[in-house]
Amino acid sequence: MTTKSQPPDTTTWAFTEVAPWAIKENEISWLKDATRSRNELKAEVPRLTSKRLVPPSKRLGVVTRELSLAFLPWYVKERKKELSRRIISRRLREAFARLGPTYIKLGQILSSGQGIFPEEVVQEFSYLRDKVPPESFTVVKETIERDLGNKLSDIFYDFNPEPIAAASIAQVHEAILKDKTEVAVKVQRPFISELVRQDLAVMSWLAPFLVGRIPITGLANPPALVELFADTILEELDFRVEAQNMLDIAKILKQTEQSAIVVPRPHPTLVTRRVLVMQRLSGFSWDNVEGMRKAGIDTSKVLRACTVSFFEGAMFYGVFHGDLHGGNLFVMKDGKVALLDYGITGRLNEFQRLSFMKIIVSGIVGDVRSQVEAFRDLGALPLDVNIDKLIDDLGLNGPVVDPTTLSAEEIITEVQKIVKALLNYGAKMPKELMLFVKNMLFMDSAVANLAPDIDILQEIIDISTYFAQRHGERIAQEIGINPKEVPIDIDQVKSSFGLTPDVQHLTYNDIQKRREIIRSRFQNHRKIQPKRNKL
Repeated sequence: MTTKSQPPDTTTWAFTEVAPWAIKENEISWLKDATRSRNELKAEVPRLTSKRLVPPSKRLGVVTRELSLAFLPWYVKERKKELSRRIISRRLREAFARLGPTYIKLGQILSSGQGIFPEEVVQEFSYLRDKVPPESFTVVKETIERDLGNKLSDIFYDFNPEPIAAASIAQVHEAILKDKTEVAVKVQRPFISELVRQDLAVMSWLAPFLVGRIPITGLANPPALVELFADTILEELDFRVEAQNMLDIAKILKQTEQSAIVVPRPHPTLVTRRVLVMQRLSGFSWDNVEGMRKAGIDTSKVLRACTVSFFEGAMFYGVFHGDLHGGNLFVMKDGKVALLDYGITGRLNEFQRLSFMKIIVSGIVGDVRSQVEAFRDLGALPLDVNIDKLIDDLGLNGPVVDPTTLSAEEIITEVQKIVKALLNYGAKMPKELMLFVKNMLFMDSAVANLAPDIDILQEIIDISTYFAQRHGERIAQEIGINPKEVPIDIDQVKSSFGLTPDVQHLTYNDIQKRREIIRSRFQNHRKIQPKRNKL
């Protein structure tokens, strides 16, 4: 039953102050198995993603058939139509759904890449987030009983056979333990472990063939994308690892005193490779802004707390939630944010963590050279790159060009110039940076949802000031830049948005207007091009 007094585990972890049970680290039965499994899964990634001469032929045949059925009709009949991109996105989404859990998971990752992937891809693949058919209750029951070693009725007082969520890897059910404690139970789909490994072998065989064949893949780095996917999805196959991620991030949140965010407690004994029993939390869905505001919740503070905690975890501990999206967050009635689903975490080694910190801090203070050096150290650029020449070729030291003042052709020319220069320098997107960028794009969309009228420039100043005052000495000691002594270069911040120095305020609505100007120019450009081709 829930306890009324302050649970002792809240001195170590960012948990709720009303607890169904209290976590004691030395009494967690699955923790050692989680550490061992994490190491084994990490060691398996190079083998699964290494370049191979022969793929798993049977699975390759299935994948090739489904993707061909999606691609060939589009290529022959539809690629020149006005809605060509939307058509191929829909066809690929349907193919991914037929191919099963691994590709559904890949589609879900694509759907959270707003700003990285085309808008049509993001919109279409978002249907894979909540339209995955659940497993039957018979299968769920068998999995739980086999993994926990008891009959369902011996573990639970009540168990809802209908899942409250069904995703690619698992589904979640509401239940009540024998002591009447309300819990959420995450149950893995059957046979997925073997299928995921077969799919990773196929992807690893295909990925090298894309390098150099599509220009942008030089930056996207398909083999690295497969490695990132393998890293994340393999860890998701062991819920003991996920439960350990919950403890790690909850501890970081507590150490950084981010009391506005809480993590559900994993059960100290009812966690296995395929079953995760955890504290059940409830609140407002991420997009229910009206409900939050009626309850007196300041949604701009919610957004700020999430942003600060995300940066603090990455910069000072090298660990951060790697899959932020609206389905993984909700806001409780007391205004605290419940952070869910820890299957994917970003983990930086010490050198990467310092490089990441340098990217953020040097960008805020306007030290372009230090920022490019940090990107190099993180793996985005070759170690022997000529930093000064790269800065000059990319125009990073020149005047800001406002993209809304350019025509569609001028924007295309500028983007092609930058991409060509980056490819010539051997630029790549490290997997840790991919997770970070994906999360930042979600935070960008969260501004539209929670605080569309805040002044983003002032918010950046306020958050930067917080980091300077709270962490300035540590930052200075670790990377040699003292944010207390080096002022924020707000003009450099403006330039990252494509703004000229004379712009004083920037809301999300302002950004949307700017994007709409650019989008309409591209639409007009596409309409004009076919006419020119006919002449």
